[in-house]
Amino acid sequence: MDSLQRLARDVTVKNSHGLHARTAALLVKAANRFESEISLERDGNPVNAKSIMGVLMLAAAQGTVLRLSAEGPDAEAAVAALSALFERGFDET
Repeated sequence: MDSLQRLARDVTVKNSHGLHARTAALLVKAANRFESEISLERDGNPVNAKSIMGVLMLAAAQGTVLRLSAEGPDAEAAVAALSALFERGFDET
């Protein structure tokens, strides 16, 4: 039985300041809780979601749609948790 999961979902940056330093740090911290390899892709350019520099290089403003992908034993949980961050706008008001 193969325990490797692959999952991808589109997420939209909802918060008004986009993926700036604080939100990127929250995302990276959350991604690093998972064993799976996690990436974010913009315009065909994937970056490691566990890398603060990679996430910041996306230059994702409000309204940007990113492809969130995870591959590994906890991919489903990783995509669910990270998607929830995007849905909540990273808890910014």
